[in-house]
Amino acid sequence: MLFLLDNGAHSIKVGHDHDPSVFQNAIVRSKGDKQTYYGHEIPRCRDRSSLHYRLPCEKGYVVDWDAQKAIWDGMFLQFPKPDIPESSILITEPYFNLPQIQRIYDQFVFEEYGFQSYYRCTPASLIPHGSLFTAPHKTREGDLPLPPECMLVIDSGFSFTHIVPLISGSIVWNAVKRIDVGGKLLTNHLKELISYRQWNMMDQTYIMDDVKERCCYVSADFKADMELSRTKLPNNPIILQYILPDFSLNRPGKLLERGQVVKDASWQILEMNNERFTVPELLFTPSDIGLDQIGLAQAIAHSISLLPEELHGMFWGNIGLIGGNTKFPGFAPRLPITEAYRSAHRFVTSSPSLYAQRYAITREDYFEIGNDISRRRWKGPYSDMPLRVDTRLKE
Repeated sequence: MLFLLDNGAHSIKVGHDHDPSVFQNAIVRSKGDKQTYYGHEIPRCRDRSSLHYRLPCEKGYVVDWDAQKAIWDGMFLQFPKPDIPESSILITEPYFNLPQIQRIYDQFVFEEYGFQSYYRCTPASLIPHGSLFTAPHKTREGDLPLPPECMLVIDSGFSFTHIVPLISGSIVWNAVKRIDVGGKLLTNHLKELISYRQWNMMDQTYIMDDVKERCCYVSADFKADMELSRTKLPNNPIILQYILPDFSLNRPGKLLERGQVVKDASWQILEMNNERFTVPELLFTPSDIGLDQIGLAQAIAHSISLLPEELHGMFWGNIGLIGGNTKFPGFAPRLPITEAYRSAHRFVTSSPSLYAQRYAITREDYFEIGNDISRRRWKGPYSDMPLRVDTRLKE
């Protein structure tokens, strides 16, 4: 059996066929029922007010391995019990993942779970094998899709937004750019705005995530939308009204249709006005909140400027978007957050023998050569650096 695990900082996409299971990469404790929920169990939580989150990932990297293992343990139990010693797994990792963290990935896969083989890579490196840019064609090897020679992948996720150029399927690491704006920062900024202007929502991360996903969009004309937002109802086309959930009545939050009259006096109404477009605008102008960084458009131009000049046109013509933030209306044609997972599925199923021989490392290789086998097989930004072994991990 072959497992595919797109281990994002916000959500996990896991499975062994084309359609993955998707759930939060978190452990939450509900103040309502005093219960703790691990990853795939979170949808069972009925009272989602004031949830306490324990996140395995901080700033994009796995730092709490006890929490990550607890989530993975429950995750694997959702599938028919596999013969793990005979199974392989493909895992995605963050960009510029640190060698010591990579070493722990290897230890977990082979020593903790005992998989037969595995492959670890970044999400963008899988995109050439998927269908985001082009329909698959047969190559000389007769198996893998034939992607454009040059492409630029924008991965806007939970912690960061990365601009990743690829040439012939390989990442050009010296031209990869990162913006320290992701879904987590956008949600936290929205919480602060709403708490200052209307309701105190600082402890309501789950609710504000839902509000952000339902209401926010990327403005095509920021100044014009800002002017419209200054008008009052019913002449203001920007305002949306969101009915806050009442978990005691098992009533979820929902949008109030335009012109609909509030029928129940107990409804708590949240008005989303210019917050709808000023929050996603941080991806394009981080300086609005004091971040001394260029925005997404400038970062794309800077990344392409570092590439061979004769290839610039090909990169501008092949820009693809992945990650949850790309679902904002107006950001670009909507693209699914599971694209990296689906590309991984196409990658491993189109040529299982090629995957096993060229990419995956086996348990025998790992125990014979050690962690250095993964660093030599899977080229990355730190491949040429000597690995400093932390003897505390062995103890």
